[in-house]
Amino acid sequence: MKLYVASRAPNPRRVTLFIAEKGIQGIELVNVDLGAKEHFAAAYRAKSPLSKVPALELDDGRFLSESRAICTYLEGLFPQPNLMGEGFEERAFIECADRQVELYFFGAVASCIRHTHPGLAPLEGRQFADYGRAQGDKVRELARWFDGELARQPFVAGARFTIADITLLCALDFAKGLMKYKPGDDGLTHLQGWRERMAERPALQG
Repeated sequence: MKLYVASRAPNPRRVTLFIAEKGIQGIELVNVDLGAKEHFAAAYRAKSPLSKVPALELDDGRFLSESRAICTYLEGLFPQPNLMGEGFEERAFIECADRQVELYFFGAVASCIRHTHPGLAPLEGRQFADYGRAQGDKVRELARWFDGELARQPFVAGARFTIADITLLCALDFAKGLMKYKPGDDGLTHLQGWRERMAERPALQG
């Protein structure tokens, strides 16, 4: 299999961290240069029609896009260590937490950066600064909510590390890099402490 990724893009990182946490070997990483707009070229559109990264090329020649879908596929091929839930009930609660991170927090981070950061202007086309700043406010509001969740449980979805932790980690690091946002600066000690614990995981070394 081949995984098409882009350096510094957060969604490919979600998948590569998922792979690292599972210890999966043998997936070739192929870099797509977003700055050179390689993702808009016909050759890449044949793999990912919406010009998105990541995309997973399967051994039978099919292509699978969307980070969560790729992780679901890999979880099926490599079920241990389990990161998406054992049984329908745990799977549902983990998916709920993961979607809350992805749709609300990660989405607000991405919208803020896309519409306020000058480096994204060539890729975005039109930026709406007021909207971007409003999304930045949502990032901080949601970070406070996650801080509260992590005050009562050690991981995003509960008692153990799951895909939801990977998603929040990538979102937080994206915000740190391009929004210069760190939860500790807002006094969110539980969220900041969780991030520091994540830094100790072997998958994040190197």
